[in-house]
Amino acid sequence: MSLSLKLKILQFLQFFIWGSWLITAGSYMGATLGFNGVQIGSIYAAMGIASIFAPSIMGIISDKWIPANYLFILCHLVGGVTLFAAAQTESYLLFYIIMLINLFVYMPTIALSYSICYACFEQEKLDPVIAFPPIRIWGTIGFIAAMWVISLSNLSVSVGQFYIASAAAFFLAVVVFFIIPKIAITKSENQNPSLVERLGLNAFVLFKNYRLATFFIFTMLLGAVLQISNTWADPFLKSFAESELYQNSFMVTQSTLIVSLSQISEVFFILSVPFFLKRFGIKYIMLISMMAWFFRFLFLGLGDPSMVGTMFIILSMIVYGCAFDFFNISGSIYIEKATSPHIRNSAQGLFMTLTNGVGGFIGSYAAGFVVDKYSVYAQVMNEHGELVEKLVSRDWSTIWFVFATYALLLAIVFFFMFKNKKDELSMLQKAGE
Repeated sequence: MSLSLKLKILQFLQFFIWGSWLITAGSYMGATLGFNGVQIGSIYAAMGIASIFAPSIMGIISDKWIPANYLFILCHLVGGVTLFAAAQTESYLLFYIIMLINLFVYMPTIALSYSICYACFEQEKLDPVIAFPPIRIWGTIGFIAAMWVISLSNLSVSVGQFYIASAAAFFLAVVVFFIIPKIAITKSENQNPSLVERLGLNAFVLFKNYRLATFFIFTMLLGAVLQISNTWADPFLKSFAESELYQNSFMVTQSTLIVSLSQISEVFFILSVPFFLKRFGIKYIMLISMMAWFFRFLFLGLGDPSMVGTMFIILSMIVYGCAFDFFNISGSIYIEKATSPHIRNSAQGLFMTLTNGVGGFIGSYAAGFVVDKYSVYAQVMNEHGELVEKLVSRDWSTIWFVFATYALLLAIVFFFMFKNKKDELSMLQKAGE
């Protein structure tokens, strides 16, 4: 088996695990477990907490005690156990604790999977710029494949999604044990980097530069909208089951498959990022991303399973690829080009901490509050004779329009606050010196 095929299998399974539940867990928690908007948001906010702390902690462990591929295997074994355990509980508190543990062991494996790839490239003397993209794309394919499996198996509101994710985690651990050689992660020149450095917090020196400070603040604010989309797109489509007219429509019965069009769109838009970034610069590519988020939410607010409404839903899925790639990919490239080499890794760490960590945490809770504000709940008696809240209805159009307004306001403020300059890159490279 070639190295390329081994690493493609690794990336495919890595993101297959995530795709098995990330998009559909919101529907499961709402429809099956009866969680309210804030409770659902808090589960996704746990991803933000994990993204802030876990990768750094695991990085220290992999440098000092356990080789990256063995730590990767251990994380997925624990992840498999927690995903299986998540399927056994209906208690919000217990479910939250289990998923928090799962995310603490899963989120670091994304970076570890990249480190394994780069170490293999170094052993084979391959250029990662050329070798990595065609391998990483299999991660997106794995994510899409998982969504299709869940949708076509009608498991989007079932515990079955966690059983599939758990099985995939165990399988990946076994596969990596047998096909990936032991990898010793190359340590940095600083043999004892502090936790502050691992979190990328030493890159806060870049905030001395106005334009970089503005960029980082807005990436955090944009990071919030990604969790809004991940959490609520599938439950929204599922909600049309309440209508007799639409309850058996393809959009309702195969909602996860529809949402997967967003990830398929990513595959195509990622190819255009270098062209647009070089031609228009970071300011306008970020503006395009913000406006794409605006249209993503606007189209969702206008969408329904009718013929015209379906067109809006499909358009919202298409623009997602632009919204995501023009923000995440271009932002990472911009930081790579606009900061000095000695602080570049820390700047990338700060970028991820602010977007997936702080932004994701804020976005998950804020979205939950907005959803609950425009939801109607009723007090009902459950089978145990206890009074519990049951969802009656949600004003989804207003909810999506609130999110669209947020994205539009971000775009307007960013346009006036962030200034493009011809000497942008050369000037910003001095920011960390």
